[in-house]
Amino acid sequence: GSSLEPEEHSMEPMAVPEEEEEEMPLTAAPGPAGCQLFGYVGIEAVLDQMKIKTMKMGFEFNIMVVGQSGLGKSTMVNTLFKSKVSRKASQPSQEERIPKTVQLQSVTHVIEEKGVKMKLTVTDTPGFGDQINNENCWDPIIKYINEQYERYLREEILITRKRKIPDTRVHGCVYFVPPTGHWLRPLDLEFMRRLSKIVNVVPVIAKADTLTLEERAEFKQRVRAGPEGFLGCPVSPPQPPLKPHIPQIQEDLKTHAISVYPQEDFDQDPDDRVLNDRIREKIPFAVVGADQEHQVNGKRVLGRKTKWGIIEVENPAHCEFPLLRDLLIRSHLQDLKDITHNVHYESYRVRRLNESNRP
Repeated sequence: GSSLEPEEHSMEPMAVPEEEEEEMPLTAAPGPAGCQLFGYVGIEAVLDQMKIKTMKMGFEFNIMVVGQSGLGKSTMVNTLFKSKVSRKASQPSQEERIPKTVQLQSVTHVIEEKGVKMKLTVTDTPGFGDQINNENCWDPIIKYINEQYERYLREEILITRKRKIPDTRVHGCVYFVPPTGHWLRPLDLEFMRRLSKIVNVVPVIAKADTLTLEERAEFKQRVRAGPEGFLGCPVSPPQPPLKPHIPQIQEDLKTHAISVYPQEDFDQDPDDRVLNDRIREKIPFAVVGADQEHQVNGKRVLGRKTKWGIIEVENPAHCEFPLLRDLLIRSHLQDLKDITHNVHYESYRVRRLNESNRP
């Protein structure tokens, strides 16, 4: 026994009726040291303390959207956070021209919901994939991501550093795949191969309402195809049977060794794996964005109006936007931040410190 374990005689002075003693068993399971709690300690109160502290301080979340012009990136961001937070919404007076090179532009907003404050930074990448020659168009994006790691590192290694280091690191990159319905382009493959090594990449099929349900299912299966796929995990058999393009797609994904979020290597326990496996089966999400409400069956819903009816973006039967929203905000937001800090930033930090120690 442990020295913290109560002796028998220590319970004798307590004037507790016998039947009440039976209602007060040693409820706690033995801890790592084999100790058992014989009364209420209040350990779980730390959760309330953490919640109060977080609500006071707020937190930061930084998201990047990448894709060609016209794929609905700004609308999707506005839909995700149900507010005008995109670059275009923040700078409506500027004439939109396709830049000759990739230009990164960030806007920051403070969003508050039920007393919880979030400092949200959205980084857009106008010009990506819009040129005739898109060679190395990912370089400015990689440079920006690494610059944010460098900024954090410089603050972290100061002898006298801030109590809370400002966090501008990109926690998630949503990559918009054009809804061609066929296969990933070399540009898509190369971008995700390079970026998945330094940031959490979440691919989505943009403007999925331009695809039929059959085309959507086939396209998603092609993207995930191969024994290892670009999620690094097995995928279910295709349905319906795929066209002859699939062997080449399998080879492309294996060759490029693309691993998108949530990465199987970082599943922490069986419960995480079960949840993340369900997500990996759905990626890339086929999404539709809309920041206008319409009347449907007496209710106001976010959606896109067409001559055939309303596409409800939050209706899982219409598109997979709810899955993307839940992944980025409701279920995995903190995990995105944790993997950014513990994996991607840590890799950068180790590399930079090793470089500085070389003679």
